[in-house]
Amino acid sequence: MKAKSLVIAASLFVSAFASPLAAQAYRDRLPEDEVIYFVLPDRFANGDPKNDRGGLKGGPLNHGFDPTHKGFYQGGDLKGLTQKLGYIQSLGITAIWFAPIFKNKPVQGGPGQESAGYHGYWITDFTSVDPHFGTNAEFKAFVDAAHKRGMKVYMDIVANHTADVIRYRDCPGDCAYRNIADYPYSRKGGVTGAPINPGFAGDSVQTDENFAKLTDTNFAYQPFVPKAEENVKVPAWLNDIRYYHNRGNSYWKGESVVYGDFVGLDDVATENPRVVRGFIDVFGKWIDDFGVDGFRIDTSKHVNSEFWQAFIPAMEKRAKARGIPNFHIFAEVMVDGVDTATLARYNRTDQYNTLDFAFTWAVVEALSGKNGPEALSRLIANDVLYRDGPSSAKRMPTFLGNHDIARFSTNLRKRMPEISQEELLQRVQLGHALMFTMRGVPTIYSGDEQGFVGDGGDQDARETHFASKVKVYLDNDLIGTGNSHAQDNYAQDHPIYQHIAKLSKIRLASPALRRGSTIVRNHGEKPGLFAFSRIDEASGEEIVVVANTSDQPITGNFELNPRSTSFASVHGACPVLNAPGSASVSLQPLDYVICSVK
Repeated sequence: MKAKSLVIAASLFVSAFASPLAAQAYRDRLPEDEVIYFVLPDRFANGDPKNDRGGLKGGPLNHGFDPTHKGFYQGGDLKGLTQKLGYIQSLGITAIWFAPIFKNKPVQGGPGQESAGYHGYWITDFTSVDPHFGTNAEFKAFVDAAHKRGMKVYMDIVANHTADVIRYRDCPGDCAYRNIADYPYSRKGGVTGAPINPGFAGDSVQTDENFAKLTDTNFAYQPFVPKAEENVKVPAWLNDIRYYHNRGNSYWKGESVVYGDFVGLDDVATENPRVVRGFIDVFGKWIDDFGVDGFRIDTSKHVNSEFWQAFIPAMEKRAKARGIPNFHIFAEVMVDGVDTATLARYNRTDQYNTLDFAFTWAVVEALSGKNGPEALSRLIANDVLYRDGPSSAKRMPTFLGNHDIARFSTNLRKRMPEISQEELLQRVQLGHALMFTMRGVPTIYSGDEQGFVGDGGDQDARETHFASKVKVYLDNDLIGTGNSHAQDNYAQDHPIYQHIAKLSKIRLASPALRRGSTIVRNHGEKPGLFAFSRIDEASGEEIVVVANTSDQPITGNFELNPRSTSFASVHGACPVLNAPGSASVSLQPLDYVICSVK
């Protein structure tokens, strides 16, 4: 499969940006109409080197800037992101989601384990842009510039935790989780301790009157805030240790999932109604002041459901009052494998759409060379589990990899260590073709369009677009290019960039691909044929997509509606009708076709 073969797409689809979708006001577009680009501002473009140190003095352990270290600030900022909006839009992107830009604690970690808050998830001030990225005024300029282009802006928000500020007098190091049964709110330091907090009825009674009785925070540990950081958090109510769980580090099971500190980060007591009101006000103001179009919620499953049941409707109401009728809220519920059940559980109870990790792992499984596309079929079948069934799945961002679990190319190479660069490029392109034609909102992780292949997840998957000095990035072999991370990578002639841009045009021109229902037409247990239709009830449009997930040429049959009479090519050579209800197709290794059905 070659990206350039997309030029045979039907003229209707090639002219997508002249379509009614592109012409309508960006506020009127539904969440499923978007193509999202996810970016870490620190790693994308450095528009103002003067803010690299965030206005702080000292060395890297003070200001957090060290362009030779993958765990420290590299210099990207909002000005750089604004300057590169043309590059992003030319990729076919209609919405930008970026990692948190709130002010962070610059550096955290014990001796020898320090790293910086370049990723944005160690927040101290929820009302201000981190000076490493710029100012609130520069954020407004970025949002306004994106909106002028008809692009939406999605903020990444955190309610589960803040930066690591709180300490425990009785535990100076890594503090194990202490559960409610052994360390109840009613006793100091365990069940045999002195009585405290008389009349407190537990955190399931979520009223101001009840939480007013929770005055002593020494039920599990003895928390305190170092004097130098007593007022570091904004808004000021976040400096009160009563608004935190203070039970030690989560071990990712049982109640610790909600009540435990996320690797030492101060875990907010989101059961408290004061906290609920506080975060509604904090994040609502970003909607009021800047007119952002949606939120991605970090670590959402580590927050109690009652919080989201109050927060989500409040944000949607706030957005509508600001003239934003299609405010898109989606959340991180990280799962390993095609675990639709867990995603659906949170989608039902917490009222948000989830990032579709199940899709990610289904595509990895289907394109890793060993298994057939059955996981993709199972993914579609399980859409009935979501709150609104398949309609919920259409609004869930789908992605191939990200800044946590590693890039798609990395996960493929991990499973196929002997794979050639050419075959890896083919599999990556086929993965993108599936993402742009299946249900959900296609989401590109910044750098994938330039063929980035990291060494793993987390810091190893967060390479810079601009020339790097990080050794573990410099030795990476990018696909589809002779470039390395020693130079800038914004090439619009990169084969993956061009491939994504043309897939986006095809999708944006097709109501069926954006909003249609899905019918799986054929799949097997071994690598090979995977066929499905997308059908838009409103327009009557049907698109059929057939992919070859194997490394061998294949000819096979697939089912379709017996009333189908002909195909029109959108990409590739269309199937041939055998008989009413059956068509045959021939595909080269890792190739695909997209055809409209008459």
